[in-house]
Amino acid sequence: MSRASYVPFVESERQELLKEIGVNSIDELFSDVPREFQVKSLNIPKGKSEIEVERRIKALSRQNRTDLICFLGGGFYDHYTPAAIDAILSRGEFLTAYTPYQPEVAQGTLQAAFEFQSGICRLTEMEVANASLYDGGTAIYEAAMMAARVTRRNKILVDCGVNPIYRKMLESYTSNLDMQFECVSTNGGTVNREKFLKKLDNSVAGIVIQNPNFFGCIDDLTDIIDAAHNVGALAVMSVYPISLGILKTPGAMGADIVVGEGQSLGLPLSFGGPYVGFMATRKKYVRKMPGRIVGITRDDQNRKGFVLTLQAREQHIRREKATSNICSNENLCALASAIYLSLMGKEGLKEVAELCADNASYAYYKLLEIPNVSRAFKSTFFNEFCIKLPCDAKDIIGELIDKGFAAGFPVGRYYEGMENVALISVTEMRTKEEIDNLAAALESVIRDW
Repeated sequence: MSRASYVPFVESERQELLKEIGVNSIDELFSDVPREFQVKSLNIPKGKSEIEVERRIKALSRQNRTDLICFLGGGFYDHYTPAAIDAILSRGEFLTAYTPYQPEVAQGTLQAAFEFQSGICRLTEMEVANASLYDGGTAIYEAAMMAARVTRRNKILVDCGVNPIYRKMLESYTSNLDMQFECVSTNGGTVNREKFLKKLDNSVAGIVIQNPNFFGCIDDLTDIIDAAHNVGALAVMSVYPISLGILKTPGAMGADIVVGEGQSLGLPLSFGGPYVGFMATRKKYVRKMPGRIVGITRDDQNRKGFVLTLQAREQHIRREKATSNICSNENLCALASAIYLSLMGKEGLKEVAELCADNASYAYYKLLEIPNVSRAFKSTFFNEFCIKLPCDAKDIIGELIDKGFAAGFPVGRYYEGMENVALISVTEMRTKEEIDNLAAALESVIRDW
C-alpha cells in the first residue's frame, strides 16, 4: 500500500488518527511490509458511464467459453436444473433468505432448512443432518474435526482417491492446528486395503474416504469402515449425491459421518459457486456436529413450530466450547437442493443416476475404440472414468477446446506419474451425438499429434 492509494483525509484528521495508534506517518504504518510488496499505485481508471461499464463487462464476458460441450467432472457436474427451482427461489419469501438471526420469526426459512436436512438423511441413510455448510471441501474439514472431538485423537488417515481439491482444503484449514494427516496411496484406482489396515491403530481419530472417488471408481467400503471401528476410529465418507440414486448408501456401509458437495442437486456450475456442502451423521454424535440443526417442537398451545436447536457456534456459547466457527450457511442454495430432491423424488433421482451411468458406459467403450487409447483402471465406475492417452492429457484436452469440447480433466495436475490420464465425466445432459462427436474429435487430435 502507499500514501497515494488512500482517500484523502483532512491533514489534521490524519495526524490525529496516526497519533492515536502510535505512528508518525502512513509509510511508518506499513513499515513492516517489505518495500517490494508495497503497491505504488492502484492504477484505477477514471470513472465511466453506466453504458460504458455495461459495454465493458459484456466484452469481458465474451472471453468466457460458454459454448463448450462439457465432459468435465472432478466433483462439479453439468446436470440439468429444472426451471421450477428458479421460479420458487425467486419468490419474495426466499429471494433474500439469509441466516435467521431471529429464527422463530422465520418459520418458512426454518422449514425449508428442515426439509433439506430430511432429504439429505433419506439420501444418505443417516439419522441426522445439519442445515448445510459452505461446500464439499469445507464439509470434509468439519467432519475431520468432528471425528477428532468425538475420539479425542488427532490423527486422520486420508485415502489418496479423495478429491485432491478437498484434500488441499483440508490441509489449509488445519495448517495451524494440532492435527496429523496421512495420505494412503490407492491400489488400482481404489482404496489400498493392505496399507490402510497396517496404518489403522488406536491413535487414529478417523478415516476419510470417498465413493465414487476422484478417479470415478466405485467401491464397497464396508470392510474398511469396520476396520476403523475396531480401533475406535470414525469413518468419514464423501459422496456424490446423484450417485446415491443407484449406489449402496454410506449409511448402509456403516459410515459415521457423511459429507458431500450439493452442487449436483439443482445448482448450476456458475464458475465455481456459490455451492452448498452437506453433512449427516449418527444421532449419538449430534452434539459434536457443527453448524445449525433445525428441529420441530410444539408451543404451549400444542402448535407445531420449527426452531434452531443445538446451536453450538461461538456466537451462542463460549468460544472454546464451540464446535465450529461457521458463521453462516448456504440457506438459499440448500433450498434449491431441497426443491430439486422434492421435484425428482426417489424414482426421478434413480432415473437421473441411471441415465448418467448409461451415458458414461457408452462413452467409455466408444473412446476405448480409438487407437492408442486405453483404460486407466479396471474398477467399475458411475458417471466418470479415467482413460490413458498416448501423450500428455493436458495437451490433448487443450486441443479439444478448439474443437468445442471441455473434454475432461488432466489427472496429472494432481497425481504424479499420471500425466497421460484424463478424467472424463458424462451426465444426463450429454447426448449420443455429442459423445460420438467427442470420440471423433479425440481420434483426430491423436492421429495428428
